[in-house]
Amino acid sequence: MTTPSQTDRNQADRSHADRRTAEAFRALHHGPTPLILPNAWDPVSARAVAGAGYPAIATSSGAVARVLGYDDGQLTPPAEMFEAVARIARAVDVPVTADMEAGYGLDPAEFAERLLATGAVGCNLEDSLDDKLVDVQQQADYLCAVRAAAGADLVINARIDGFFASGCEEGKTVEDVIARGRAYRRAGVDCVYPIFAPLDILQTLATEIGGPLNAHAKPNGPAASALIALGATRISYGTSLHNFTTDALRELLPELT
Repeated sequence: MTTPSQTDRNQADRSHADRRTAEAFRALHHGPTPLILPNAWDPVSARAVAGAGYPAIATSSGAVARVLGYDDGQLTPPAEMFEAVARIARAVDVPVTADMEAGYGLDPAEFAERLLATGAVGCNLEDSLDDKLVDVQQQADYLCAVRAAAGADLVINARIDGFFASGCEEGKTVEDVIARGRAYRRAGVDCVYPIFAPLDILQTLATEIGGPLNAHAKPNGPAASALIALGATRISYGTSLHNFTTDALRELLPELT
């Protein structure tokens, strides 16, 4: 019976590690096919996503928070969120990117150090707090500092909440989202995420901001294919899959009696 040599095992270990790097995850943002990330909330859901053949795992902060007994909106204690991300990263052999809300009030260096310690190689950071947009330069400076602290070891997805936060003037929203996207790209992020952007302006945002663009899909629409056709290169589902799963459980439970 032939057994793997130590060299073969070492090469397999390196190949496994290579698949989980920020470099590998960053490359997925540049083709040849769009990157689709069904969001997970625990090791079981993460393994299901990886087992279905998706090349990376994105967490959902809202779904993780609810599993831990909290709600969305930076209400989860940072230590619990980092530990939840670490459990997910340990459970799969593909890159993990973590939705870390607005950074939990941590300074950029501490945030980067603690996130990288979980095994995650990417993060999602949003530019609103308490449903209000953060000053664009303040957010760009924060993103720049996270990039400086993490170097190339972290793939940063900058969420733009201009279509999500309250108090946004209708006529200025598109221009503001474009300005924010450009500022965040100059700050060194890898991808921008104008969450809930109307479909009729998604192509404009993709063209005017440039670089990889994340869009939000749901099981009941908009579909990933429609968003991709409009210029999105990265698709995520946020809390929608956890909501879908929870709704399915609610519908099932009365039938068990």
